[in-house]
Amino acid sequence: MEHTYQYAWIIPFVPLPVPMLIGVGVLLFPTATKNIRRVWAFHSVLLLSLVMLFSIDLSIQQINSSSIYQYVWSWVINNDFSLELGYLIDPLSSIMSILITTVGIMVLIYSDNYMSHDQGYLRFFAYMSFFSTSMLGLVTSSNLIQIYIFWELVGMCSYLLIGFWFTRPLAANACQKAFVTNRVGDFGLLLGILGFYWITGSFEFRDLFEIVTNLISQNEVNFLFLPLCAVLLFAGAVAKSAQFPLHVWLPDAMEGPTPISALIRAATMVAERIFLVARLLPLFIVVPYIMNLISLIGIITVLLGATLALAQKDIKRSLAYSTMSQLGYMMLALGMGSYRTALFHLITHAYSKALLFLGSGSVIHSMETIVGYSPDKSQNMVLMGGLTKHVPITKTAFLLGTLSLCGIPPLACFWSKDEILNDSWLYSPIFAIIACSTAGLTAFYMFRIYLLTFEGHLNVHFQNYSGKKNSPFYSISLWGKGGLKAIKKKFSLLALLTMNNESLSFFSNKTYRIAENIRKMTRPFITITNFCNKNTYSYPYESDNTMLFPLIVLVLFTLFVGSIGIPFNQKGMDLDILSKWVTPAINLLHQDSNNSMNWYEFVKDAIFSVSIAYFGIFIASFLYKPLYSSLKNLDLINSFGKTGPNRVLWDKIINVIYDWSYNRGYIDAFYATVLTGGLRGLAELTQFFDTRVIDGITNGVGVMSFFVGEGIRYVGSGRISSYLFLYLSYVSIFLLIYYFLF
Repeated sequence: MEHTYQYAWIIPFVPLPVPMLIGVGVLLFPTATKNIRRVWAFHSVLLLSLVMLFSIDLSIQQINSSSIYQYVWSWVINNDFSLELGYLIDPLSSIMSILITTVGIMVLIYSDNYMSHDQGYLRFFAYMSFFSTSMLGLVTSSNLIQIYIFWELVGMCSYLLIGFWFTRPLAANACQKAFVTNRVGDFGLLLGILGFYWITGSFEFRDLFEIVTNLISQNEVNFLFLPLCAVLLFAGAVAKSAQFPLHVWLPDAMEGPTPISALIRAATMVAERIFLVARLLPLFIVVPYIMNLISLIGIITVLLGATLALAQKDIKRSLAYSTMSQLGYMMLALGMGSYRTALFHLITHAYSKALLFLGSGSVIHSMETIVGYSPDKSQNMVLMGGLTKHVPITKTAFLLGTLSLCGIPPLACFWSKDEILNDSWLYSPIFAIIACSTAGLTAFYMFRIYLLTFEGHLNVHFQNYSGKKNSPFYSISLWGKGGLKAIKKKFSLLALLTMNNESLSFFSNKTYRIAENIRKMTRPFITITNFCNKNTYSYPYESDNTMLFPLIVLVLFTLFVGSIGIPFNQKGMDLDILSKWVTPAINLLHQDSNNSMNWYEFVKDAIFSVSIAYFGIFIASFLYKPLYSSLKNLDLINSFGKTGPNRVLWDKIINVIYDWSYNRGYIDAFYATVLTGGLRGLAELTQFFDTRVIDGITNGVGVMSFFVGEGIRYVGSGRISSYLFLYLSYVSIFLLIYYFLF
C-alpha cells in the first residue's frame, strides 16, 4: 500500500502534457495542430481517466485501512526559515480527487461536441486541462503556502475560462468582476496565512493544528489577533465559494461556455473553497467564535441564494444562485461541526448540479436552432416551454437532477440535505427554521425552472409544424410587456402575480415572433434508438450522443451516489461507507463517527423535510403550469378575493419578493453605488484636492510672488516725489481709520 502512495505525487501533473503540447503545437505547427484538434480531446479524457482510476484505488485503500499518508521535501532552507513542498493523501483529498476527475471527464466528453463549432476549441481544452492540474494540485497540497500557489492558479484559470469569449463585452466584464471580487478574499487568505505563520512558525497543517491548540490551552496567544487571522483565512473561502457578501461574481460568471459552468460552478472550483474550510476545520474549532461566524455566513447564503433564484429568467443564472444556496448548506454544516455531513452534501450536490448544468447546455444547444445564437434568447426560460417531446432524454435527466436537488427520495441530495436539516435542529432552532424554509424555496424555484423550460404550451409554440417546410414559431413571454387584462380581472391570484406592473407581469397577451426564417438544419442525427438517419430540422432537436452520454452517466450518479452515506446499521452490516472513508479525519476532529440510526428515526425525520419539498413543488406547479389547467382552479383563485385590504397586502408582498429577487437583492446596486461610486467619488475628491488645493497653493504662491515683485518694482522708482505721495497717502488712510473707529 505504501508503495502505491509513493506515486501519488504524479496526480496533479498527469493532465499537464495536454496544455503544454497544445501550446507548443500552436506555436510551431499551427495548421497541423488545428487539423487534428479532436485528438486533444481524446488525450484530455484519457489522462484524466488515469487520474480517476488511481484516485479510486487510493480511496479503496483508505476505506480498508483508515490511513493518512503525507510526504514532504525541503524547498527553501535559510537559517530559521524552512519551506517544504509535498502531498497529503487523506479522505478529504481522495474525495475531492474523485469528484474532480469524474465530473471533469464527463464535462470534457460533453465539450467535444458542445464546443466543436467554436474557433477556440484548442484553447478551451488547454484551459480545461490546466485547470484540472491546478485543482488536483490544490486538493493534494500538504501546507498552506502550497495551497495558496495552486489557489492562485485556479483563480487564473477561472478568469480565462469565464472570459473565454472575450470579444463579448458581457464575458469580458464578468471575468473582470470575478477577478476583482476574488482578489478581496485572496488577499485576506494571504494575510491569514502570514498571520498564522507569525503565531506558529509553520505552514504545515498538522503542526499548525497542534501548536495553536497548545497555545490556546496554555493561554499564550493573543485572543484578538488569533481570531482575526482565522477570519482572514475564512475570507478566502467566502469569496471563491460565492458566500455572502462576496457572491456577486457567480451569476455573471455564467457568461462562459456551459461546460465551464458545470465544471467550475457545480463540482470543482466553488466546492474546493468548501474543501479549504473542511481542511482547516480542526483549526477553526479551537479558535473562539469562528465556528459561529462560519455557520452564520452559511445560513445567510442559504436563504439569500434561494430568494435570488426565484425570479431569474436566465436558466444558467438560476442554477448559479441555486449553487450559491447549496454551498451555503455545506458551509452551515461545517459551522455546526458536521464534517461528514458537509462532505456528503458536497458529493451529492456536485453530481446533481453538474447534471443540471449540462442539461441546461443541451437545452441551450437545442434552442439555438430556432432563436439563433444569442444568450439573451437561447438561455431565456421565457422563450422555452413545450420542449418535452423534442428533447425527451434531456428532459428526463433534468427532471431527475431537479428532484434530487429538491430533496426527493431516493435521489442523492435527499440523503445529505436531510442530515443537514436534522443537525440544524440540534444546533439552533432559528437556523433550522431558515434551513427548512429554504428547502421549500429550493423545491419551488427548481420546479419553476423545469416547468418553464420543458412543460406546457405557454411559451414556445410549434404550431402548424411540418418537417418538410419551415413554420413560424412564436413565444408568449411569461415576463413580457402588456398583460392578460381579462385574466387580471377574472382571476384574482393571477392579477396579484402581475403586481400591477406591465413591465414585470407574469403573463402577456402579446405574441412575439422569434424568427422570420427558421434555419433548416440537415445533419446526421444519432440517438440511442435511431442511428444514422438524415432529417431536416426546423424545431428543437435532441443533442448528439457525445452530449447525451455524460448526462446518462451523471443520472446514474444522481440515482445511486447517495447510497454511500446511508446512515444505517442493520443486522451487523454497516451501510455507511462514507463514515468509514472519513474516519481518520473525524478522529482528528475528535468527533464520534457513529452516525447510525434505525429506520423509524430516519422516517420520522425525513417526513418533515420531504413534506416541505413537496409543498414547494405543489406551489410551483400551481403557479407555472399551463394556463388552461389553471382555469380549473377558478374557485380556489377567487377565494383570495378581488378587492379589500388582504388583496392590497398580498400585492405588496408579491411586489417586494419579486423586486428583491429580480434585482439580485439590490446587493449589486449597493456595491455599484456605495463601493464603486464611493471609490470613484473619493478619487474625484482626491483629484480635486490635489489639483485645486495642493497645486493651487503652490501656483498661488508663485502668482503672488509675481504680483508683489511687480508692485515693488513700481514703488521703488527712486523718485522722492513718489515716496512723499505714498507716505502722505498711508498717513491719510490711517488717520481716517482712527477717526472713524475712535
